[in-house]
Formats: sequence, structure tokens, C-alpha cells
Amino acid sequence: MKRIVLTGGGTAGHVMPNLALLPKLRQRGWEVLYIGSYDGMERALIEERQIPYYPVATGKFRRYLSAQNLTDPFRVIKGVFQSYRLLKELRPQVVFSKGGFVAVPVTIGAWLNGIPVVLHESDLTPGLANRLALPFATAVCATFPETMKYLPENKGVLTGNPIRPELLNGSKEEGLKICGFTPDKPVLLVMGGSLGSVTINKLIRAILPDLLLQFQVAHICGQGNVDPNLDRYKGYKQFSFVGPELPHILAAADICVSRAGANFLFELLALKKPHLLIPLPKGASRGDQILNAQSFKGQNFSMVLYEEEINETLLKKQIALLYQNREDYIKAMRESNLADAASEVIRVIEETARARSVRARKK
Repeated sequence: MKRIVLTGGGTAGHVMPNLALLPKLRQRGWEVLYIGSYDGMERALIEERQIPYYPVATGKFRRYLSAQNLTDPFRVIKGVFQSYRLLKELRPQVVFSKGGFVAVPVTIGAWLNGIPVVLHESDLTPGLANRLALPFATAVCATFPETMKYLPENKGVLTGNPIRPELLNGSKEEGLKICGFTPDKPVLLVMGGSLGSVTINKLIRAILPDLLLQFQVAHICGQGNVDPNLDRYKGYKQFSFVGPELPHILAAADICVSRAGANFLFELLALKKPHLLIPLPKGASRGDQILNAQSFKGQNFSMVLYEEEINETLLKKQIALLYQNREDYIKAMRESNLADAASEVIRVIEETARARSVRARKK
């Protein structure tokens, strides 16, 4: 049986694309194993899917002063030795890395064993972990066309970002039922990322009475951000977090307001959901969401508002404009060739594994 090791962790964005590949990998006869950190969020997500999980030591590469900067390099070195021994024992045909700091020792450990590594970069510019791992990789899957200029010409492949297949199977009727909505009024879905956004929550709630004249509003506002005082509004449904219900709520949505994390952007693209992006400002991130949003705007997939310029009046106007022009955005997303990213990524994985097998036979 063909064997692949997946790695990546630290945030949901470093795990979800791996999970999105699982059904297709299994359909194509791959045995899937996972190497992650000891206490990262990826461990629970992987183990609940009954995938063998192997933890290794890892450290974070910080851009700021911290006492841990003195100790974490030794954790990374330890992780490299652990990964080397593990991979020598597991003997996969290929390693697929979604990034995050656990991926650095795993990628180096694979390289030391002569095992090819395929990296995947979700954001427009490569993150620090992937930049460190890049010299040890055979191929790098890029999410955005603009990313290709940051990658070695012989390694970069434009694939898009894999999304979880269950998101494509949502029921609009079930989504309306979950929210307590009716089918005769359009639905606006508001999401502020996995932890919610205080800025977006405040703005949406400030204009909520006006929004409800035209829309029903499903608002995923983040843990601890539900406001019980707003339950009095008919047509407004708050969620602190949405799990298995998300495919149905997405199916019910006519338009969306969202942050600009790469995973959710490509979910919106695959589902052809017109959307208004409010990316995290540069002071709150390394600026990747701004670049992600600009790329999608440039491809006519998205409307974009920047947090520095936004106000209640402008937000209300742009939401109305988005709904008015929604068919234009749907048309542009239908014409995109980045929606079937999982198949493209698996093609790169299998070609990389085959090339290694051919080289092995020639020796």
C-alpha cells in the first residue's frame, strides 16, 4: 500500500487542508499517517479521525524578544532527530506538509531520509516556517497566483487551497431551519474568523436594525461574544461557534461578510458565495490577510473594505452593493480554475512520489 505522512499544526489553518485531502487520498489507496506536535490543536483533530498520530518536539520561531528564543532552537533540533528516526521507521513514499512550526523538523527529517516533501502555502506570501522548510522540499503548492514569484521556478505549482468536501454537501433548507429563518428573505452570513472579530461584531450590531429590513442575518461572532440582548431581533441568529452545522448555514447564505483567512476564502470560492472581506489590519497580523483580499479582489471574486477606513454607513452601503451585484461575483468564481484544489494537490503528491520510485528503480 502507498503510504503518506501528513504534517502541519499550530492553527486550524495548518490542519484543515490536510483533512480536506483525506477522502481523496483514501479513495486512491493511500495509507495516511500524521506527525504533529505534542500539545498542538492538530492532535485532537487528527486522532478523532482515527489516523495514527506521532508527536515530535518543536519550537516557535519568534520575531520578538523572548526567553524561549534561547531554548526553542534546541527543541527544534530534538524534533529533527525524532522525525528522522520516525520517518526511517515509517518509510512513507512522500511527506505532505501544510506548514506551521512542527513542519520544520519533519521536513528536515524527511530530507535526511531521502523522502520527497511537498509543501503547501495557504497565504499569498510564504510564512516563516515554510520559508525555513523550502530548501528541503521537492515541490511547493501555491494557493494564489501571486505566490509563484516567491518560489523557486522548479518547485512552485499553482493548485489553490483544498477545502473540506463536507462543505459542498450542505442543505439550504436545513440551514434555514437551524437559524430559524424563512425562505422568502435573503440571508447574510457574518464571520470574523475562528475566534471572532470584535470590530466586525460591533459594526454589524450597530447597523443590525437597518440590515434586517433587507436580510436575515446569521452571525458567527466567536466564543464569549454572543449578546443575549440582541435575541429580541427577529431574523437575527447568533452563534459563538459553528461545527457540523456550518455546511448547512453556508448553503443558506446568499452573501457573506468575513475576514480574509485563506482557508475560508477558498471555501467561499468553491461554494460561489459573493462576499465582502474585511482583512485583519497589518498591526494585528503580518499582513497576509490584506494580500489575500487584494488577490481575490483582483480576480473579481471579492469586495474589500479595510478596517482603517470602515464605518457604519460605508459598511451598510457596501453590503447592499454586494447583494445588488452578486451575480457578477458568482460568474467570476464559476470561471475560476482554482476551485478543485484537492485534486490538483493530490496530482502533485502522486507525481512527486512516482518520480522518487523511478529514481529508486534506476539505482
